[in-house]
Amino acid sequence: MNGESLMDGAVVIVGGTAGLGLGIARHYHDSGGAVIVTGRDETRAQAASKTLGAGASFLGLRSAEPGSIAAACADVGPVSRLVLAAIARPGSTTVTTVNGGISSLIRTLAIELAPIRFNAIHPGIVGDSPYWSNKPLGAVLARTPTGRLTTMADVVDASVFLLENRAINGVNLYVDGGWMLM
Repeated sequence: MNGESLMDGAVVIVGGTAGLGLGIARHYHDSGGAVIVTGRDETRAQAASKTLGAGASFLGLRSAEPGSIAAACADVGPVSRLVLAAIARPGSTTVTTVNGGISSLIRTLAIELAPIRFNAIHPGIVGDSPYWSNKPLGAVLARTPTGRLTTMADVVDASVFLLENRAINGVNLYVDGGWMLM
């Protein structure tokens, strides 16, 4: 890790109960970090943290109820990395990292809240994600310049890159095999 140790604070994954968010949580947990997974449903968040094992914990957070967030996070210690894995529309996820904001705000937040870093990942269609894995994607594959669909591992790798490389700030990174170019 580039300068900042995982021991400096927890990695909080908002939307870490399944899919890409859980994949990122798994990476950091397996790397020895303290991981906190959150989700709207506290039972799902607890189940996700149990699948990760010792060192993982959970919070039930309802971002639609901002007044409840401070109380829910009152016992959370230092946070070194924050990932917002949010579904923008069915099948489309934006993974936003803090060390996150939403894509159109990334540059503004990176400047206004410096030295906190803000980056976003736009993965497009992730062929092996729970949402897309059983859907016919031949037409998408035919339009993807790399000749392969993005995988969950690709998105996790990109997330880790943005979180760990301290020189990266204000970036909207498309992890889609070039699909958006077509």
